[in-house]
Amino acid sequence: MDLSQAQSGLPLGFAKNSIADDSISLQIDTSFRCSSNPVRPVPLQFFEEKDDGAPRLENGKHKDHNNEDEEIRILGRSMCVKRQRDPKPVSNPCKLLCSEPSFDQRRAAVRSWGNQPLEEADPELNEFMNKEKQRQFLGIELIASENFVCRAAMEALGSHLTNKYSEGMPGARYYTGNHFIDQIETLCHERALTAFNLDSEKWGVNVQPYSCTSANFAVYTGLLLPGDRIMGLDPPSGGHMSHGWYMPGGKKVSAASIFFESFPYKLNPQTGYIDYDKLEEKALDYRPKILICGGSSYPREWDYARFRQIADRCGAVLMCDMAQISGLVAAKECSSPFDYCDIVTSTTHKSLRGPRGGIIFYRRGAKSRKQGMCLGNSGDCSGQYDFEEKINFAVFPSLQGGPHNNHIAALAITLKQVATPEYKAYMQQVKKNAQALASALLRRKCKLVTGGTDNHLLLWDLTTLGLTGKCYEKVCEMCHITLNKTAIFGENGAISPGGVRIGTPAMTSRGCLDSDFETMADFLYRAAQITSAVQRDHGKLQKEFLKGLQNNKDIIDLRNRVEAFAAQFAMPGFDD
Repeated sequence: MDLSQAQSGLPLGFAKNSIADDSISLQIDTSFRCSSNPVRPVPLQFFEEKDDGAPRLENGKHKDHNNEDEEIRILGRSMCVKRQRDPKPVSNPCKLLCSEPSFDQRRAAVRSWGNQPLEEADPELNEFMNKEKQRQFLGIELIASENFVCRAAMEALGSHLTNKYSEGMPGARYYTGNHFIDQIETLCHERALTAFNLDSEKWGVNVQPYSCTSANFAVYTGLLLPGDRIMGLDPPSGGHMSHGWYMPGGKKVSAASIFFESFPYKLNPQTGYIDYDKLEEKALDYRPKILICGGSSYPREWDYARFRQIADRCGAVLMCDMAQISGLVAAKECSSPFDYCDIVTSTTHKSLRGPRGGIIFYRRGAKSRKQGMCLGNSGDCSGQYDFEEKINFAVFPSLQGGPHNNHIAALAITLKQVATPEYKAYMQQVKKNAQALASALLRRKCKLVTGGTDNHLLLWDLTTLGLTGKCYEKVCEMCHITLNKTAIFGENGAISPGGVRIGTPAMTSRGCLDSDFETMADFLYRAAQITSAVQRDHGKLQKEFLKGLQNNKDIIDLRNRVEAFAAQFAMPGFDD
């Protein structure tokens, strides 16, 4: 094989020489290159055949080691092709070839990470959760929208029920395997009606909404067309944004105002109570399709009879959002909206003390004669309520996917407890505690909106002390007291609210009584004094104000007092 005379334009030459071993040498000839430092020939080894002593075959004939082999030269350099060497022994053959894991091994591999406790599966998250648990235990919780669920509800929330997908209503699911889920949700329906003393012939219920805001929007979606009108209490007056809210500049804040037209009614600025005369006048001019009573920061009773009268006059569906007071309504510690309203929505936590979610009650069957007006956006005067199908369809499939079955089970547990004498006693104590706290603050010359409360919450107007709710809220948080800033009627909006909202259900759930809330009033007033001092020394600007809170001895002292006080009371559902 002589390729040295190959005719090619490439500067490539091959040379064949005989060598006295069993290898083939390839050489690169660089004599044609113009270089002062020619590259020294280096043999390149590709592979070596295993020498087992047996004669080799060449062109069908045996070849022994004494025969000369051929040398291949590339560009004047010899290149050798050697026999493959014996492979080195491998200590772990599995590294070269891993066998397919067995069925048991694969099953065990999944279970090894799928069955770990939280502290092993995610130590980082577990640490955060433990810190939050400690914060709850060592703090005073006065946010009116928060509460502590019982141990049984907590167990249901963390149960296997979260695994099941259950789109649709009981008996009409999109997926199979919902036989027992249907029983749980049906039981929850029955207990919801029992808890509020409702006749199943006259009232229906949907327990699937993820929140009260979702519940409210489902009602609008089911009964209205885009652009139809709703009317609720102005948020700065204590209403909720899910009833519609525009910022002073005209920006639409809530979906209720984005997809529907909303127009608010307000409080009487002198009394802090709802001005029903102006409400009626506005409603007759505006003609809403849905008139909404209920709010998030209103400390007094609602005149549902007057609302019913106004709704009938303007031809509106009367809806109540009782999210804040549902526990009091169930315990008959305040007026019931079910006597007058067509639809009632609520959260399932807050004063009700259940899991976080929403619920919708709607009238069914024949309309009562005293209402007599055409209800619903279709002007249906058939004498039968048509809310059920519309609302259920709006919840699913219009707005939500599958319900949270673990939440529904926890709600069923809560509603069973709500129907007991013990729960009624609990709600009575919630009201007593709110009144005790209000009285204690009034004795300290603090100004409360309406001068007190009829339910579980009160509004403290801080403007008379020269404070803002934002600054006071921050001081309280650093002292491990949680409450929330809120607008006070008369302000331009909620950008710089002048008050705070304070609620009693959570600390009542921990066992606090009237005298304990007297102590809390002292903490709250001391926090106001600290806020005033920091504001005096550092100003009201947020950046400078926050600097004054760092390493503040007064804050540290109050925090220590708060923690020592809170640690006396057990946390529901905690092991220690």
